[in-house]
Amino acid sequence: MKKIKIIITTLIVTIAVVSCGYNFTGTGDLNAKTYQVNFFQNNAPIIEPGLDRDFTQGLQDFIQNQTSLDLVRANGDLIYEGEIVEYRVSPMSATANNTAAQNRLTIGVQIRFTHKNRPEDDFDKRFSFFFDYPSTTQLPSVKATAHQEIFERLNLDIFNASLANW
Repeated sequence: MKKIKIIITTLIVTIAVVSCGYNFTGTGDLNAKTYQVNFFQNNAPIIEPGLDRDFTQGLQDFIQNQTSLDLVRANGDLIYEGEIVEYRVSPMSATANNTAAQNRLTIGVQIRFTHKNRPEDDFDKRFSFFFDYPSTTQLPSVKATAHQEIFERLNLDIFNASLANW
């Protein structure tokens, strides 16, 4: 009886996913063949060297891995542009001695998305995410991990806002 319920549930989920037009890359009908990601200048109050390059390349790679779109340098059907607007570390929780027990690195980006074939999908929106780490740890020792986790979440949020049309 339990196997039958699992089979029926799986069948219902599969039908629902297919009927929504979901194509297992996370996108619906894109009505596009190419995309471009312009360089994201770091305009945050704190400048972290290489952050702009790493974010730009990370977004390019994420879209490439999730879609069948071709990356182009100019005249893309989909255009991602913007800037890094936030890079800050702030204390998150305190100890009994009123010192920080945990710090939070936050990165924010302003994204302007243009869809040449569907202007109604265009947006200009801010995305941000964070990484918490113990206050006994220095940022340079967790920076690579923090940037990777924050970029993964930012890329997913940007991808969902721009291409997950289902």
